[in-house]
Amino acid sequence: MKHILFIVSLTVVVLLAGCSKELDLYPKDSISDVTFWKSSSDFKLAANNLYNSLGSFDIIMGDVESDIAYNVNNAISNGTYLVTETDANWNTPYGYIRQCNKIIASGANSAVASDAGVIRFAAEAKFFRAWNYWNLFRLYGGVPLIKDVLDITSKELYSKRATRKETVDFILQDLTEAVAGLPLKSALVSSEVGRITKGTALALKARIALFEGTWGKYRGDAGANGYLDIAIEASNSLISSAQYTLYTGSGAKSYWNLFNEKGDDSPESILDNRYELNVREQRLLQLIHDTRGYLATKKMADMYLCNDGLPVKQSPLFQGYATRVSEFQNRDPRMTLTLLTPGSFVVQHLFPTVPIESWPFFPQRNGNTGYITDKFRSEDVYGNTTQKFGFDIHLIRYAEVLLIYAEATFEKNGTISDADLNKSINVIRQRVGMLALTNAFVTSNGLDIKTEIRRERTIELAFENFRYDDLRRWKTAENELPQALLGIKVKGSQWGTDPIIVNGVDKNPYSTPAYQSKTDENGFLVVEPAGGRSFNPAKHYLRPLPSKEILINPDLQQNPGW
Repeated sequence: MKHILFIVSLTVVVLLAGCSKELDLYPKDSISDVTFWKSSSDFKLAANNLYNSLGSFDIIMGDVESDIAYNVNNAISNGTYLVTETDANWNTPYGYIRQCNKIIASGANSAVASDAGVIRFAAEAKFFRAWNYWNLFRLYGGVPLIKDVLDITSKELYSKRATRKETVDFILQDLTEAVAGLPLKSALVSSEVGRITKGTALALKARIALFEGTWGKYRGDAGANGYLDIAIEASNSLISSAQYTLYTGSGAKSYWNLFNEKGDDSPESILDNRYELNVREQRLLQLIHDTRGYLATKKMADMYLCNDGLPVKQSPLFQGYATRVSEFQNRDPRMTLTLLTPGSFVVQHLFPTVPIESWPFFPQRNGNTGYITDKFRSEDVYGNTTQKFGFDIHLIRYAEVLLIYAEATFEKNGTISDADLNKSINVIRQRVGMLALTNAFVTSNGLDIKTEIRRERTIELAFENFRYDDLRRWKTAENELPQALLGIKVKGSQWGTDPIIVNGVDKNPYSTPAYQSKTDENGFLVVEPAGGRSFNPAKHYLRPLPSKEILINPDLQQNPGW
């Protein structure tokens, strides 16, 4: 059985027994510092709760905040969101940061401070403090840095926001210190698989340094290259460690199976949100196919190269949009491993044992874009019957590290060698059988290496909650997000004319006047018109702080434009 951390609250795990005539009594309804923090097992128990801060399973659906995925809850993507009184994105991380501070301080002051286990779990706390500050920083910029355990009289409760540089430097320092105290992945015993390792801390360090290095570069920050150096060094250390490789255990379907049960505990996993049937289950597929929908846009579909390595606008192999399947032909295999070819017979939700013909409107699908998400699909009979799945959600995987190395190297130097491409992007392409990316190929075909590096990142990490951050750090959100969201070609294609017979009845909605009238001048379905989308570069690059926080502490100051 997969090892899942059992999360408990330190305030209720034990009721202290007995009584005393002394006036200085230990609390009877909680664990006090006097009775706790005596051994590494105490620190491990405290650290276990921090794994809850990895978030719920639906965090993976964050690409609806961008331009490559759509559902009806896309206020971030279209710029219609407003300041709220409270926001879990602000409040929840600080609760975990308090727990981290307690573990770190208790470890430093404990009689067993030199114990290897105490050092390890204090290092885990530093990782999780960095993780939670990162979740604040990526949305809000500089935030109050709370480094100690506070009480209701602490003046730090009303701290000003640290600067952007102070915040990111503090996060990176925590990760540097965490690396020193954490084990290698190869040193974990079976019961510890899934715990934080040196590689986890290094990978998050590389992610954050790339974020800040490119954020600064495209805003004229003279210190940007320093962060890009950190990203290069951290990602290169991971590559050189030989602790991780891409998952290839399912042959040509390895990329697809990575995101269901077969990809659990794979050599590609660096940080997973872990699930197990009958222990801790998730319902991601129900969200994707029923409750919300998680649908690719035409922009996402068009990003996939043809299998000659050329974009659809250049490749003679591109078959166009005339039929329902033509745009899926001769493409990067990751297209049909991420998006389901219409009419394919597959095992899926509500039909757990017999493959059925799959269409964007059946079964129980929101057919707004006309594309069907196949990434994360499981063929597990029990899961598809009960909507209870036990496969993990990958939060950091080795492919991202390879992409960080390639992008940071190019952004720092303005060029990237074929050797570095072979060390990074071409390892990823090799898994799916795509042509290698070389400088000669880019030059001879009039391509742009920066565009191709970014394309590779978007394709490989599609629907894994990266695109929103990428558009903001590249400072391209102001150009990309106001564009109309488009779907399949309805007019002038088979979608708009031919019936789709399901159980003896024509179920094709796209041939009806309702859908025919929702097309652009080229016949593509308009899911959300440009007139309903906006991105104000003076305010939308950062989220607004909750209004209640500003009311309580005016020194926080609201982000610009809000």
